[in-house]
Amino acid sequence: MSISKQYLKTKPACKVTFKLTADRLPAATQVALLGEFNNWDPEALVMKKSKSGDFSASITLPKDSEFQFRYLVDGGTWLNDDEADGYLPSRVSYDENSVIKL
Repeated sequence: MSISKQYLKTKPACKVTFKLTADRLPAATQVALLGEFNNWDPEALVMKKSKSGDFSASITLPKDSEFQFRYLVDGGTWLNDDEADGYLPSRVSYDENSVIKL
């Protein structure tokens, strides 16, 4: 897992790229990135699968903000990101959500 942040020079925003490596999810066929930035919609940001089996997605988010997020694998398994900036309790379960701070 990895998260990379690229702050834009022309506006107060940051392009964030989320990546899950193939070794982490060898049998996965679909991964969606869900969070406060897309109202936890499982169809809003489906990650692209590369030939190597890695999944990735990029999104531009406002600077000086914080968002909770998680990955949904094959519509049934939730994952947090090991490289998240923090974790907060979920409002809908006993799990924690990953947090990204920009």
